[in-house]
Amino acid sequence: MMTLERKRLEQQVLSRRLPANTYVFRELSPWGPVLTIAARTNKKHLYTLNIVLSDFPESVPKVFVNQMLLNKTGGKLDSASASMHTLTSENNWTRLCHYGPNSWTPMVSLYKIYVKCRLWLEMYEQHLATGKNIDYYLNHQQ
Repeated sequence: MMTLERKRLEQQVLSRRLPANTYVFRELSPWGPVLTIAARTNKKHLYTLNIVLSDFPESVPKVFVNQMLLNKTGGKLDSASASMHTLTSENNWTRLCHYGPNSWTPMVSLYKIYVKCRLWLEMYEQHLATGKNIDYYLNHQQ
């Protein structure tokens, strides 16, 4: 569980990197404490990311886009897919794969998770335009 000191450090990093009105720490959600962040892509589409903090920083946090995203052919991104970098959804929200368990360390910041998920969203929009899987654009981590 995240200590108060770690939360303070994470807030400092976020406050230097993101506008204050784009993120909020919430104690109550279907998963417990979360960091909710608005992410706007280069194409100006707005997504909301929820980073589950119940076991952060000890383990890789779950990250959800607060909607069910669809692939280029209209299928739901609701299951584990290596080629699309997704995991099994919960609450009908697409779950993003951002770190593999072997590449995780408690030193990873919430901001770095946000950056990787923001990059995923950019590649998702490329997938919608080209039909190429996200795996075409992003490498896997172990």
